[in-house]
Amino acid sequence: MAPTEALSPSAHVLSIVDPKWLLFIKVTELGSLTHAAAALDVPQSVISRQIGALEKECGTRLFRRTGRGVVLSDFGAQIFPRVKALVAQADQLSDDIRASGGEPLGEVRLGILPSTVPLLSGPLLRSVTTRLPRVRLHLTEGSSVQLEDWLNQGRLDLSLLLREDEAERPGEVTLRRTRLSVIGPPGDPLLSGPCVTFAEVARLPLVLPGEPHLLRSRLHSLAAQYQLDLKIAMEADSIRLQEEIVAAGGGYAIVAEPAVNSGSSRFSTALIVAPELLRRLVLSTTLLRPHTHATRAIAAVVQELFS
Repeated sequence: MAPTEALSPSAHVLSIVDPKWLLFIKVTELGSLTHAAAALDVPQSVISRQIGALEKECGTRLFRRTGRGVVLSDFGAQIFPRVKALVAQADQLSDDIRASGGEPLGEVRLGILPSTVPLLSGPLLRSVTTRLPRVRLHLTEGSSVQLEDWLNQGRLDLSLLLREDEAERPGEVTLRRTRLSVIGPPGDPLLSGPCVTFAEVARLPLVLPGEPHLLRSRLHSLAAQYQLDLKIAMEADSIRLQEEIVAAGGGYAIVAEPAVNSGSSRFSTALIVAPELLRRLVLSTTLLRPHTHATRAIAAVVQELFS
């Protein structure tokens, strides 16, 4: 397989930049020729030959080999930001040329949260297939912390993220606000009413995600504000795990309303009040990649699905 074929979504993609520089960026971001080869679905020998050819054209090494992969040489580190900026400009120019016919075209990498998979994946697939046939959508599932990290690295174009505050951030739009509830065993007397105070929740044996986690940080901050000590019974990093632990009598978990509804027959539930805890689901855009006609179209579809 030729390098151009490996890097281009289709034979009709407009390529302004030498594909070897795209390989240079991919290897730098992943820190490994092996990982780059796996990501691009090409033999490692192809990556090695192209990087070698690029180094020959430059007249110096771009990478230093280590026992765990590769790192940029001094020269590679010097030119990497400029190359990445030029590639972003070329991508934008390419997109402008392609979009001059009015139809979005190209690949869009979208991060989605596990809790949104049932709601989003099917309708999104149908919308993209019927309305954006020339857009190639790449979905990545992960926790909010993971997705935000990948977004900040430029590995994603767009991502759904959870926000535990109301602070406005560049490139973000709020899709939904949900109230947080506590779930416990069926018939639990504390959760017999519609609401429970945060002070009461703080005294319960809680099943929480491990640190660092946005919700965990928020709860500790609130507990300190109200001079309370949280009781952590167990750590579990996914809603599904937390629900199973609660169902087995291992404690109480704090979840958003959709998660409560999906498993309410197995649990007692009550909204947390005094204070009420709100969580925002946002769609965020990376600042490291150009916002193209295709990414704008996908963002519009996602917003429609949550409207």
